[in-house]
Amino acid sequence: MEKDGAGQEKLFDWKPLLLLAALLGGNIALALGPWLVRLTDTGPVSAAFWRLFLALPFLALFARFAGQQIGGMPKKTLVLVAIGATAFALDLASWHIGIGMTRLGNATLFGNAGSIILLFWGFIIARMLPRGLEWLAIVCALAGAGILLGRSLEISPETFAGDLFCITAGLLYAVYLLTLQGARGQFGSWSLLVWVSIFACPVLLALALALGESVWPTNWTPVIVLFITSQLIGQGLLVYSLGHFPPLIIGLALLTQPAIAAVIGYSVFGEVLTPLDIGGMVLLGSALVVARATTRKAGPGMVQRRD
Repeated sequence: MEKDGAGQEKLFDWKPLLLLAALLGGNIALALGPWLVRLTDTGPVSAAFWRLFLALPFLALFARFAGQQIGGMPKKTLVLVAIGATAFALDLASWHIGIGMTRLGNATLFGNAGSIILLFWGFIIARMLPRGLEWLAIVCALAGAGILLGRSLEISPETFAGDLFCITAGLLYAVYLLTLQGARGQFGSWSLLVWVSIFACPVLLALALALGESVWPTNWTPVIVLFITSQLIGQGLLVYSLGHFPPLIIGLALLTQPAIAAVIGYSVFGEVLTPLDIGGMVLLGSALVVARATTRKAGPGMVQRRD
């Protein structure tokens, strides 16, 4: 029992625990994404198309329930959203391709590198040098990335290329966030994500066809589970919870994703991690936490991904 301001006893407040459970649950749901991408019998870019396309009507419902208008967006804003959505589509395409070429732990860590990239971008915009923990994030990021890339090159040129695809995805995700910074402040998270999906789906479908991928699944189960866990459960829980936590807690919760992905990679695909691999992951993961703690990205509604 707790006491309220008037000294009256009240029942235990479950809200903080529910918010924490939502934050962790959202990250856990997103951590299943790379595994499900590998299970789909479509091409990797096609899987990205389906995960957005199938979720689109549900995102529209979420926007309506939240009282957010989908229409009425100015043309100038729509142009910016279209540019950001194209970056997001290319981000998902690059990340999905990388997932099939490198280890799941690497793919998840590099795919979430947008926080570190935004940290660097902040230095460029402010024309100032890093300070304190920012230097620590940079050193950890460079050391961790160097170790993981070196290990991938030892294993196979293909896994090294997969890491590069995932790093490219992290860069494109940062472009997506930066492009939509202004629109995020004017429109609700769900309505904005509806427009992002509307613009991103044709880009992903065209790219999948250009690559000669198999688009139509013969087994719909992995595709359906992918869009439910990544786009609905994962994103829905994060949008619900992220505004209630400081960036440091969000960064720490983010580390559940590469940890779970690494366990899945080991147990399902036999992706063994050496102590050096684990050391590289710890360094890069630490950089992600510090980067999130020292910079606020584009807000909880735009964290969607890996979505």
